[in-house]
Amino acid sequence: MSAAAADTVPYVLVVEANEDLANHVSADLRESGYEPILAHDVESGIRQAKESKPSLIVIDRLLAGESGLDICLHLRAIGDRTPMLLLMARDSLDDRIACLESGADDYCLKPYRSEEFLNLVSTYLQPHSRSVEQLRFGDLTLDLTHRQATRSGRLIELTMKEFDLLKYLMEHPREVLTREQILENVWGYDFMGESNVIEVYIRYLRLKIDAENDKRLIQTVRGVGYVLRDS
Repeated sequence: MSAAAADTVPYVLVVEANEDLANHVSADLRESGYEPILAHDVESGIRQAKESKPSLIVIDRLLAGESGLDICLHLRAIGDRTPMLLLMARDSLDDRIACLESGADDYCLKPYRSEEFLNLVSTYLQPHSRSVEQLRFGDLTLDLTHRQATRSGRLIELTMKEFDLLKYLMEHPREVLTREQILENVWGYDFMGESNVIEVYIRYLRLKIDAENDKRLIQTVRGVGYVLRDS
């Protein structure tokens, strides 16, 4: 591959201890136009993330006696903002909270399904529109180019999913948005059955944007959903 071609191909780091699954994921990524990089444990995953500078990192939560969450926690602690997806065997509320607290952006459930996984990957690697560079609501500003928020001059670091959720709320200020609307427009699909994933993300988003003396901007409309308003 030429240097020019390499510059246009997104690198995807896959941290997976199961060799068969790692090869399957790698083959799917390559067929879809991405360049996979493989690692098999926490140490090599962290090393490859630092050396290869991938556009996306896919991590199995269970790595042969180790936790893939440790990779997320370490990379976020040193300021790495690369989108990270977890492969998880369960979809309980505790699992979603652990995913969010680790700094991961999203997750894909096992057993592994190629189409579902690749759709999620494309969501995080598709080019972002720059037709509008900023969204503003009161003292809250969302920079669409650099994917970060500021409030009263205070920089707010967001995961990709937190960014997408805040962007959707800021695109519809003072409009009450139902949970179904948020799931469809932020996650891109409807969850089967009851899910608390929105509440979890709203809680963490509030912690980040509402400093001690700030007004709460994201308000709950009981039984309906959420609204971005300043009163």
